[in-house]
Amino acid sequence: MANVAVEFLVENLMQLLRDNAELISGVKEAAESLLQDLNDFNAFLKQAAKCHINENEVLRELVKKIRTVVNSAEDAIDKFVIEAKLHKDKGMTRVLDLPHYKRVREVAGEIKAIRNKVKEIRQNDAIGLQALQDDDSSARGFEERKPPVVEEDDVVGFDEEADIVIKRLLGESNRLEVVPVVGMPGLGKTTLANKIYKHPKIGYEFFTRIWVYVSQSYRRRELFLNIISKFTRNMKQYHGMCEEDLADEIQEFLGKGGKYLVVLDDVWSDEAWERIKIAFPNNNKPNRVLLTTRDSKVAKQCTPIPHDLKFLSEDESWILLEKKVFHKDKCPPELVVPSGKSIAKKCKGLPLAIVVIAGALIGKGKTPREWKQVDDSVSEHLINRDHPENCNKLVQMSYDRLPYDLKACFLYCSAFPGGFQIPAWKLIRLWIAEGFIQYKGHLSLECKGEDNLNDLINRNLVMVMERTSDGQIKTCRLHDMLHEFCRQEAMKEENLFQEIKLGSEQYFPGKRELSTYRRLCIHSSVLDFISTKPSAEHVRSFLSFSSKKIEMPSADIPTIPKGFPLLRVLDVESINFSRFSKEFYQLYHLRYVAFSSDSIKILPKLMGELWNIQTIIINTQQRTLDIQANIWNMERLRHLHTNSSAKLPVPVAPKNSKVTLVNQSLQTLSTIAPESCTEEVFARTPNLKKLGIRGKIAVLLDNKSAASLKNVKRLEYLENLKLINDSSIQTGKLRLPPAYIFPTKLRKLTLLDTWLEWKDMSILGQLEHLEVLKMKENGFTGESWESTGGFCSLLVLWIERTNLVTWKASADDFPRLKHLVLICCDNLKEVPIALADIRSFQVMMLQNSTKTAAISARQIQAKKDNQTQQGTKNIAFKLSIFPPDL
Repeated sequence: MANVAVEFLVENLMQLLRDNAELISGVKEAAESLLQDLNDFNAFLKQAAKCHINENEVLRELVKKIRTVVNSAEDAIDKFVIEAKLHKDKGMTRVLDLPHYKRVREVAGEIKAIRNKVKEIRQNDAIGLQALQDDDSSARGFEERKPPVVEEDDVVGFDEEADIVIKRLLGESNRLEVVPVVGMPGLGKTTLANKIYKHPKIGYEFFTRIWVYVSQSYRRRELFLNIISKFTRNMKQYHGMCEEDLADEIQEFLGKGGKYLVVLDDVWSDEAWERIKIAFPNNNKPNRVLLTTRDSKVAKQCTPIPHDLKFLSEDESWILLEKKVFHKDKCPPELVVPSGKSIAKKCKGLPLAIVVIAGALIGKGKTPREWKQVDDSVSEHLINRDHPENCNKLVQMSYDRLPYDLKACFLYCSAFPGGFQIPAWKLIRLWIAEGFIQYKGHLSLECKGEDNLNDLINRNLVMVMERTSDGQIKTCRLHDMLHEFCRQEAMKEENLFQEIKLGSEQYFPGKRELSTYRRLCIHSSVLDFISTKPSAEHVRSFLSFSSKKIEMPSADIPTIPKGFPLLRVLDVESINFSRFSKEFYQLYHLRYVAFSSDSIKILPKLMGELWNIQTIIINTQQRTLDIQANIWNMERLRHLHTNSSAKLPVPVAPKNSKVTLVNQSLQTLSTIAPESCTEEVFARTPNLKKLGIRGKIAVLLDNKSAASLKNVKRLEYLENLKLINDSSIQTGKLRLPPAYIFPTKLRKLTLLDTWLEWKDMSILGQLEHLEVLKMKENGFTGESWESTGGFCSLLVLWIERTNLVTWKASADDFPRLKHLVLICCDNLKEVPIALADIRSFQVMMLQNSTKTAAISARQIQAKKDNQTQQGTKNIAFKLSIFPPDL
C-alpha cells in the first residue's frame, strides 16, 4: 500500500505552510498556490488507501509520482523556513541581506517547478485520479470514543501446556537444566513462556527471573549487557569489557542469590545457544533456562526431550476466534455456522492465524454475507503448517482493511526493535510528532492516539504486554511475524522508514542512498554509524532504541544535528550526552526530542528557540535540572518529562507588552521542583493534565509559602498528581491541606515518601473523582488506620512499604473498589474481611506480607467465591500472594 505515507506527507506539508506563514512571507503567494494544488490530491490519496493498489501497477506509479512531488515541496519549504529564521535573527541591522533575497527568488522558482510537475501529473494521469475520486463510499464518519477492551489473562488451550512445562521447571534436579519449547512461528511459544514466567509458583520458586529476547539477529555483547542491566543501573564499568568478561560478571550476579530462571525467547540456531550459555552458572542449585525456538535441532541440542507445542483443536480454535472477535460476548448463531466455524477450521490450529483473521472480522460488519466473504478469502492453501510464511497473506488481509490513518500507525510500531516492549505513551507521542494523528475533532490528539492504539489492539494486530493498575495500556509489542510484515511494508512499499545496520560486507549506506530516506532507525552499532559522519538533509526522524546505554563521544555530539538539519523527531534516550552542541539549537523543525545525560544540569535558554517542539524527555542522573528555556513562549510544547526535580523559569511578559504569556498546549509537567509551584506558573498552564512534583514537599504543604499546593487548585483540568518527597522528615511533620485545595477533576494521586498520618486519609476520601490512590515508600505511616468513609469513586488502592499494623474498614468505605495492592506491609496483621462485601472488588495482590494477612486474604477470596456460587455476583475474583502462604 504505497500510498499511506504520501497522504500524511500532504497533510503535514499543508500544516507546515499554515504554521510558518510569517516566515515564508517572501514566497507566500507561490506557497498558497502550491497548497491548493496539493489539497486537490487529498481526495485521491484517501480513496487510494482503501483500495488494493498493489495489484494495479498504474496506480502504484501514480502514488510514487505524488510522493516525489510532495517530498520536493516539503524539502523546499522546510529549508526556506530555516533560512528565513536565521535571516530574522540577524535583526534590523541586516535589512540588506542580499543572499537571503536571492534565496527567496530561488525558492519561488523551485515552487513553480513543483507546481508544473503537479500540473503534469493531473494531465497525464487524469483517468487514474478520476477513477478513485468517484468512489468514496467507504469513508469513515464521525466516531465516538470506544472504551478499550481489557482481555482476560487466560489463554485458550494453554493451561495444560503451562502445567506440563512448570512441572519440568520445578523438577528435583540440583543442576542447571534447559527446558526448550519448540513450535512453528505463530503457534504461541512466547505467549506460553510469558504465561509461565508470570505464574505465582514460578515467582515463588525462583529468586531471580530474567527475560531475554534473542532473535535471529542477536548480538551477544548487547545481550550480555542487557542481562547485567537487570542487576545494576551503573553500567559504565561494563561497556569496555570483552564478551567473555561480561559472561563472568553475569555468572557472578546469578550465583549470589537463590536459584534463577532465565527465559531465552526466540533462539534461532544451535550456535546462538552455544555462545550464550557460557553466562549461566551450574552451581549445584536447581537453576533453569526456559528456551523458545522454532528449530527442533536447537531444542534437541539442549535436551533429548523438548516440549513440542501442540496445535489447537477445532473446538479450541473456534473458542479463540469467538473470544478475539466478540471478547466477552457470544457470537450470534447465524455467524457460527456456516462461516464462523469454517474460518476457525481453516486456521488449522495456528493461534496467530486465528487472531489475525479475527482482526479482519472486527473490521467488517457482523452480517452473514460479510463473514462469508472472509471465509471464501481464507482458502485451504493460505494456511500451511509447512509454510508458515503464508500467514503474511492473512496479515495483508487485515492490513488492507485498516482505515488509512491506522495503517501508518501500525507500520510505525516496527520502527522499534523486534521483541521490544513499547511504552504506550511514547508511541502515541511519536505518532503525533510524525503527523500520523491528523484529527480536528473534539478530542485531544493524545486521546485520538489512544483510540488508534486500542483499535489496533482490538483488531489483534498489537499485543498488550503490561497494563497500569487502572487497566490502561502501559506497554505493547508486535508479534515477531507481524513485526517482520510491518518492516517489509514500511521499508520497501511505503518508504515510511529505513532500518540502518551493518550490511553483510560490514558497511553502512552511503550518502546517496541515505538521501532517499525520510526516517532512520538504528538500534545497534549506532556509534559506528555516527562516526562515519552521515549526512542527509531529507531525513526527518532519527530513532535509536538500543537495549543498552551508550556513551556519545564528545567530538561526535554535533554529528546528528549537523548531518540531519531538518529533523522533526530525535529519540536517542539510549544515548548518553555530556552537552548540547550549537547545531542542536538550529533544529527548528524539531517536534520531539528524548535523550539521556549524566552531567547536564541546565536546559539552556536557546532551547526556547525551537518553537515547534511538542515533547521533551530528559533522563538524567542529576537531582535537579534548571530549565532556563522560556517554555511559556513555546506555544506547541505539550509534554515536558524529566526524572529530576526541574526548576522552571519565572514567567515574564514580553517587552512592551502587558499580555500574559499562556501556554494553552502544555499538558504534562513531570517532575518539577516544589519551588516552581507558584500562582504565576500555574496561571500560564491552564490545560495541564499531569503534574509531578519532586523535592521538599514541606514547602508545598505550607499555605503561607508562595509555592503552595493551594496554587494547584487553579488547574481545573488536572487529572494526575504525583508528590515525591526528597527530604528526610519525621512522621507527622507533614499535613495535607483541606480537600477543597485539590483540583476538582483529580483522578489519580500518588504519594511517595511523604510520611503522612493515616488520619489525613479522611481528607483524600472527600475527593469525589479520585479513582486511583497510590501510597509508596511510607507515603502514610502509623500503626493504626480506621477508615472513615468517602472514596465514592476509588477503583484502585495501592499501599507499598508502611509500618501499618491494624487496618479497620467496611465495604461502605470503598464502595467502588476494584483493585487492592499491598506490598511490603510486613507488620499488617490482616486485611479487613469486610472488603469482601464490595460488589465491584475483583483483584487483590499481596507481596511480602505477614502470614496472618495472607490468611485473611484467603478468607476474602473464599467469601467472594461463595458469592459467585450463590449468584450474587458474576465477576471472578483474583488473588495473588507472593510468596505464597504455605
